[in-house]
Amino acid sequence: MRRIALGIVAAGILAAAVFLAVRPGESPAQPGRNDSPSPAFKPPGPQLPITKVVLFSSGVGFFEREGEVEGNTRIDLTFPVDNINDLLKSMVLQDLGGGHISAVSYDSRDPIEKTLRSFAINLTDNPSFGAILQQARGEKVEVVLQQTAVTQPGILTGVIMGTEKQRQAAGKEAVVEVELVNLWCADGMRSVKLADIQRVRFLNPIIDNELKRALETLALSHDTQKKAVSLNFSGEGKRPVRVSYVVESPIWKTSYRMVIDKEGKKAFLQGWAVVENTSDEDWNNVRMALVSGRPISFQMDLYQPLYVPRPVVEPELFASLRPPTYGGAMEKKDAAFGLQAPPAPGAAAGLAGAGAPQDAGKAAAAMRRAGEALERQGAGQAMRGRNATAVADKEMQLDAGVASAATAMEMGDFFQYFIDTPVSLPRQKSAMLPIVNQTIEGIKVSIYNQGVHPKFPLHGLKFKNTTGLHLMQGPITVFDGNSYAGDARIQDLQPNEERLLSYAIDLGVEVEPVVKHEPQRLTAVKVFKGILHATNKIREAKTYNIKNRTNQERRLILEHPYRPEFKLVTPEKYAERSRDVYRFEMLVAGEKSASTEIVEERDVVQQIALTNADDQTIRFFLNSTVASDKVKEALAKALELKAKWAATQREIAEINRQYNEISQDQQRLRANLKELPPTAAAYKRYLEKFDQQETEIEKLQATLKELRAKEDKERREYEQYLFALNVE
Repeated sequence: MRRIALGIVAAGILAAAVFLAVRPGESPAQPGRNDSPSPAFKPPGPQLPITKVVLFSSGVGFFEREGEVEGNTRIDLTFPVDNINDLLKSMVLQDLGGGHISAVSYDSRDPIEKTLRSFAINLTDNPSFGAILQQARGEKVEVVLQQTAVTQPGILTGVIMGTEKQRQAAGKEAVVEVELVNLWCADGMRSVKLADIQRVRFLNPIIDNELKRALETLALSHDTQKKAVSLNFSGEGKRPVRVSYVVESPIWKTSYRMVIDKEGKKAFLQGWAVVENTSDEDWNNVRMALVSGRPISFQMDLYQPLYVPRPVVEPELFASLRPPTYGGAMEKKDAAFGLQAPPAPGAAAGLAGAGAPQDAGKAAAAMRRAGEALERQGAGQAMRGRNATAVADKEMQLDAGVASAATAMEMGDFFQYFIDTPVSLPRQKSAMLPIVNQTIEGIKVSIYNQGVHPKFPLHGLKFKNTTGLHLMQGPITVFDGNSYAGDARIQDLQPNEERLLSYAIDLGVEVEPVVKHEPQRLTAVKVFKGILHATNKIREAKTYNIKNRTNQERRLILEHPYRPEFKLVTPEKYAERSRDVYRFEMLVAGEKSASTEIVEERDVVQQIALTNADDQTIRFFLNSTVASDKVKEALAKALELKAKWAATQREIAEINRQYNEISQDQQRLRANLKELPPTAAAYKRYLEKFDQQETEIEKLQATLKELRAKEDKERREYEQYLFALNVE
């Protein structure tokens, strides 16, 4: 009986163990079940929408995002790879509810495969269910089994030993390959078919977090041209946060339409700003400002990891002495060796910190002023173009149904158009926004420039920027009354600045330029340190002959090249001068001709070294009427000194001639003496003559030595006199 009772108890314990090992699975939604992620893994919070955009005309844009976060939250943003360096350089984070920013992390520049291989569970190459479990050998897992015809759903807890494949019979003759996972459980080793597993959960929170991070990396890498930036906010409760940054952005452009009235004395100007959203995110009701300033902006590679090469130090026991090399000294401060005192502590840091941070500070201040201006809608002296004077009824009325949507204001060195109404612009779309809409002062003119067209002037308009706005450069479509007249283009225009624009060729007026060059004339002579400076006056006259073939009066503007080396002689006055041209205004009556002459002159200085100049050149300036008495006296004395020097040179030349003649005659005598016997009478006569010539040669050599010393002295006197000469 006792054995039977013990057997019943043992059977009951075994049944309980089997029930506990294969108990029904719990629903994930059941109370008390904690499926929350581990503390190391923070789920991403809500996205921060773009609320403010400031576009600059220098190729950058200032973007601001705002939203609310709650508690400890992570915000994930994605950016093109090319923008990461700008983000690292300019991003500003603000937690406006008392929290703080704990960290900013961003994806590595390395390929996604390298990042995935760094996790405990490698998801590279799309591993199968069994391959993932095989990587987790030794890890404790919870396995939920599916319900089958034989067994009920249950949960197994154990350690993964590995996976294997077995061939099992399927029916009478068929054989299939089945994948199994081997687990070490509390009651021993178990082998479970992968097909019977409903789900697997890692009980090690580190492995569980690694797998989730690997999946997150995969999700963020779907676009290979983008990288994720994670912002971690720490705090309590709901609170507002703000993120701002500067990234590369297309410059905003302007285009204008202008209607000239029939009388040609005023014009109506309408300006449109062209903005582009080249990002992959829609702009919904963003506050927008367009800034015409051009802050200095540059790129710096902060994204690429940089490694500093380190020297290899060998153990002293095995190191061999290497021959040292030394660089040459650029300068020496100490006569002994060139030693210099070391710089004061902090001096190098102070120098290194100068310059760039100041520029960055100015740019940051400009960005900040742009943001403040966006907050102050309508602040300052806002200038609008809604009250523009309409042109005649039959003319094109640009202001019909269109009003400026921008408020303009100055911001220090910049000028800003603030768009009054929030802007919505889908991704990869562009938009035109009206920013100028008012009448300006202007008058029709004809503009002639020989370099633009050698025969005809151009129809144009001389106008004044009375809009009170800074007009950015851009194209202008011009309408004369109600018809298209042509296209023009302007550069940046400040308020109250006058400018010309041209839009068509004026075939009713013909201009013929005639150039006349007068002979140059000597105007001044001076000598300084042996150099004679002769100033010659060159005069050029250009006559413009104008024929107005129409019956209407023309206001003609002549553009004549401005050359800094030339001085304008006539006419003494001109309308204005730009960097390149003079502008002269004149009225030409209908069917009449006119002409105007423009005379210019310049001085050309010719430098002549008197030591190398011949007598004729010196006498030319000596006899000139423009040379002063001092210059003439100096040149006369120079000629005198030069004449003495030249006379000595001629004496030297004469002595050299005589010496050469005697030398040649001696060669003849030597030849004859070789042929005659010493007893011959001719031999004695040749010998006596040879002896006399030797005496003459000795005298000539002595005279030549004296003359050369004299010639050297006279040359030095002449050169020293000229070098010390300074007369005008």
